[in-house]
Amino acid sequence: MYSRAVTTPDPALLRRLETFYDALPRFSAHAEDFGGLVLFVRDGAGWPFYARPRLDGAEPPSAADIMAARERQRELGLPEAFEWVHENSPDLLPVARSAGLAVLEAPLMVLDPAALPTTAAPGVRLLDPASATFAADTELSRAVAAVGFGTPGTAAGAAGPAERDAARVEIDAAAVDDERAAIVGGRRFTAVATVPDAGVVASGIGMRAGDVVEIAGVATLPAFRRRGLGAAVTLTLARHALDSGAGVVFLSASDMDVARVYLSVGFRRVGTACIAEPAPVTAPA
Repeated sequence: MYSRAVTTPDPALLRRLETFYDALPRFSAHAEDFGGLVLFVRDGAGWPFYARPRLDGAEPPSAADIMAARERQRELGLPEAFEWVHENSPDLLPVARSAGLAVLEAPLMVLDPAALPTTAAPGVRLLDPASATFAADTELSRAVAAVGFGTPGTAAGAAGPAERDAARVEIDAAAVDDERAAIVGGRRFTAVATVPDAGVVASGIGMRAGDVVEIAGVATLPAFRRRGLGAAVTLTLARHALDSGAGVVFLSASDMDVARVYLSVGFRRVGTACIAEPAPVTAPA
């Protein structure tokens, strides 16, 4: 468990983040209500969304709401995933645990634009939807994320380009067109870091709703960690978000070691993002 020690919470800022979390899935998903929860169900192919407290907050989620949402997720073949901002829904943590969920308390961090380094990030570029290599670049960025998140944390390891290439999945034309449209529409952007003779070794994405941008999926192949590549990707994404008119740029870190990477590029902790999934079942001794 991570300390929730943060600067004095800013209710207005946290409300903007809550509004973002509710708005983002609605570009490509429909909402189903379960008491105090709303479950976002993606329309078509793509990464599945989560269930989270309803934006109006009129009805605090109960354990029964969680169980009903989990049953619906299982029915649809979706991950039983729940997310919320602890400071906005402080009573939900014990309720979620009582309903059989394991909860990661992740540092929730917002960019201080004045603290963003002005130095360039060599070797990092934003994917260009007009490029002839856009589809291949997107496949490689996703493969890097798959390998990187398969070995969590910041420690170096053995997995490198060979493992990335083995994890690469061809994206069909419709999915490529959807990705292009999201970038052209300003709702999404991807940055990758490359090194000579290895190609794409780190990646991350930015997702926008209104004037709020979330940076997510920042990953580095284990064989290329401890070189500042994750920070460089984050810096590039954050700068692009600001240059595109974002008023708030935020992210959540998986743990405090990862959070320190983001501190180095100007992010500060403002709260706790709770990310929940079913607790593992322990076999009887």
